[in-house]
Order: sequence, then C-alpha cells, then structure tokens
Amino acid sequence: MKPSWPVAEFDQVRRLRALAAGVSGAAVAERTVPESFDRVWEIVADLEHELGAFEPDMRTIRLRRGPDGALLADARGRLGLRARFRVELEPGWLWMQSRFLMIGVAAVPAPGGTLVAATGGFRIPGRAALFPLAVRHANARALRRLAARVEDRG
Repeated sequence: MKPSWPVAEFDQVRRLRALAAGVSGAAVAERTVPESFDRVWEIVADLEHELGAFEPDMRTIRLRRGPDGALLADARGRLGLRARFRVELEPGWLWMQSRFLMIGVAAVPAPGGTLVAATGGFRIPGRAALFPLAVRHANARALRRLAARVEDRG
C-alpha cells in the first residue's frame, strides 16, 4: 500500500501568491480586468512589444534562447539600467528573475473577466530588498496600465 500524501492544486494566481509569500518583503497586487483571459494574456505574453507598455520601469526587452534552451530576456529600464532575466512563460504565468530584479505576473479567468496578479521588485543577495508598500504600489500601477492597454487594444 502506497502512502497517501495530501495534494494541493493551485491556479496560477495562487501559485504567484505562494511564491511571493516565500520572498522576504514581496507583495502581490491584484486586479480584475473586464476582458477574457485570452485577450489579457495575449498582451502580457507579448513581452517584446507589450511589457514596456504596462510595466512602468521597463523600456525595452529582447528575448532569446540560452545555450541550455532556457528563455532569456535582455531588458533595459527607463533609466538605462540593464538586466538579463531567466524567463518562465506559460499560459497565465510569467516569472522573470535576474540577479537583482524579479517580475511575476499571473492570470486566471474570473467572474467579470480575468483576475491578474503581479509582484516584483529589487533583490539584493543576502538582504531583504523588496519594500512591500513600494512593490504593492508599483505593481498596482502596472496592473492599471495593463487594464488600460487591454481596453485600448480592444
């Protein structure tokens, strides 16, 4: 007889909440966008063309495959700073992490549209460098801009 272990199944937003809970200082902002999941995720997943339209600190991003086949993003911020991210991108899930930055976006269909959640901020090795109020404010702003972008492209 095999032991029976509890199983917890998470949708992508719960997955983001759980991951952010394990990052010191991280905060999650959430918003329901009154559009279909497919419409919202089409914009989120178009990183090279759309991420800079809703992520306040991102100017440009270029995707490429690393030698190991991993999806990588070379990004430049609004102040000219550069970062190289390792990217996980699948329906409803975006996780980008560089040496000093992280960006996470998750989405699921919800009553009235699509529930979108975001987290992100600066990481400094060996210290808690994410500031919950600033992170929550920046991510709430990104989600407002995403909702406006979805409406504009509607």
